[in-house]
Amino acid sequence: MINSQFLDKFSELSIELMRLDQLPEIMCIERSAYPFPWRQSMFESSLASRDECRVMISDGKILGYSVVSYVLDEAHLLNLCISPDYSGQGLGRFLLRSMIQSALGKKCMMFFLEVRVSNVSAINLYFSEGFNEVGIRPNYYPADGGREDAMLMTLDLSVDLFA
Repeated sequence: MINSQFLDKFSELSIELMRLDQLPEIMCIERSAYPFPWRQSMFESSLASRDECRVMISDGKILGYSVVSYVLDEAHLLNLCISPDYSGQGLGRFLLRSMIQSALGKKCMMFFLEVRVSNVSAINLYFSEGFNEVGIRPNYYPADGGREDAMLMTLDLSVDLFA
């Protein structure tokens, strides 16, 4: 559930298309949120492709962002990040639900994502939003001292999620 008291602090919360000129601010968030962040070139590549790159903004400040790839009738979450300054307030759930709505609008049948097996808070969020674990990708992510497995999760969009 989104903490409405927290959201009341923001005069205008919006989710907009990401722009190239926002990458410096996004990279600051990315580096502060992850021990192994995306490189700026990865965001540039997503912006140049058909990926859907979104930012969550309030009062002109980026609170978080997402990158979703679409292939045929499938959506694949590539990156979802909320600034550590604003984590734990329900903004990740808000952004995730927005991405799911967008995928439904594009007539997607499945939504895929990978998440570090150590990222328990994200895994719990995805489970609470109806995602299911469908497998493990061994050694998927870089980690201190080696590699870390990813949990592969899916959400079946072919059923009416919001009936």
